Amino acid sequence: MSIGVGDRIPSVLVQVWQDGELQTVESDRFFVGRRVMLVCMPGAFTPTCSREHLPGYVQMSDRLRAQGLAVVCLAVNDPFVMHTWAQQLGALGKVELLPDGNGALTRAMGLELDASPFGMGLRCRRAAMVVNDGSVSFLKIEADPSVVTSTAAAACLQAGAP
Repeated sequence: MSIGVGDRIPSVLVQVWQDGELQTVESDRFFVGRRVMLVCMPGAFTPTCSREHLPGYVQMSDRLRAQGLAVVCLAVNDPFVMHTWAQQLGALGKVELLPDGNGALTRAMGLELDASPFGMGLRCRRAAMVVNDGSVSFLKIEADPSVVTSTAAAACLQAGAP
């Protein structure tokens, strides 16, 4: 069963870039006291994530921040791949990275995607959610991970995400 509106972000260890250094933190504590637009993607450098999904949030990051939301991108990739990907897309400083290298947070949220037929193993379903102080208040999950419709930045804003 996947995470839903009203649920809290589960607690697992994740690595995040903070102040230019890689830090290990508890996922639930990462969201405490914050309003976050958490965007979940199958993977860094994948075509749809790189051409459509992340760039839309980079473009809308100022608007989302003006509404009190930090933008955080989660993908089942190691922190170094995520950092290089974000750097290449101009996302650093606009979008925070939440690498889920082992897929622990993805599994804990029930958002697993079996991408084995594509040689990619466990990945995260394409989703977008607003997390207020650790609790999910808005959630969209794409039925087809190869498209970005309801989880696009503009679609979430139109749907009243903040």
